[in-house]
Amino acid sequence: MTEYPTVLFTFALAVVVAYWVVVLVGGVHFHGGRGGHHSPTGHHSPAGHHGPTGHHSHGEHHGRAERHAHGGLQRVLGLGGVPITVAVSLLVAFAWFTALTCQAVLGGRGEGAQLPAALVGGWAGARVLVWPLRRLMPAPAPPPSRRDFIGLGCVIRTGRVGPDFGQAEVHAVDGSSALVQVRQSLDEAAGPGSALRTGASALIYDYDADGEFFRVMPAPPSVG
Repeated sequence: MTEYPTVLFTFALAVVVAYWVVVLVGGVHFHGGRGGHHSPTGHHSPAGHHGPTGHHSHGEHHGRAERHAHGGLQRVLGLGGVPITVAVSLLVAFAWFTALTCQAVLGGRGEGAQLPAALVGGWAGARVLVWPLRRLMPAPAPPPSRRDFIGLGCVIRTGRVGPDFGQAEVHAVDGSSALVQVRQSLDEAAGPGSALRTGASALIYDYDADGEFFRVMPAPPSVG
C-alpha cells in the first residue's frame, strides 16, 4: 500500500473515506452532480428582492459554468447521472483496488504500466457501479423558468406602465418576491380604468422572451 503506484491512490482513498465520514455525521451535503436550485428571475438583491432584470451575478455564472464542465466530463466518461462526489469516490476506490492487485500479482514487473492499468480499472469499475446507482437517484427537478410567473398577480411599482417602461413586484410560489419588467400596450391602457400606476394590482398573462419582460393587465378583483 506504500509502494508505487498504490501509494498515490492510498492518499486519495483516505481523503474520500474522510469525506464520507463527515457526510454520514451530517456535516456536508451532496454537491456538484446536480446543480443548485435558482429562482426564475435570478439572484436576490440586498433587500431580499430579485434583481429587476433577473440577471445572475458573475459568481453564479462561474459556478454554473464549473458545474456544467464537471457534468460534461462525467457524461464523457460514462459516469453521469450521479453526484460528482459519488463518481470520484468510486473512481478512486476502484483505482486503488486495481493498483493493489497489480502490485500483488506483478510485484515490481511492468511498473510503468501499473498506473495506467489502475486508472483504467478505476474507470471501468466506477462505470459499472454507476449504472445501477443512477436509477436510485431522484429525478432532477425541472429548471425554474420566468414563465412560472404567468398567471400570478403583481403590484405595479412605477408611476406608469407603457409599451416601453414599467416594473412590478410579484411573489413567486416559493414565497420569494421579485421586481420584474412589465409592459402594457397603448391600446390596452386606453380603456376606462385600464391604466396601471403605482400600487395598482395587475395580472401577468404573458412573457416576451425577446424583450425579457412580462405583459400585464388590470387584475380582476380576486387577483392581487
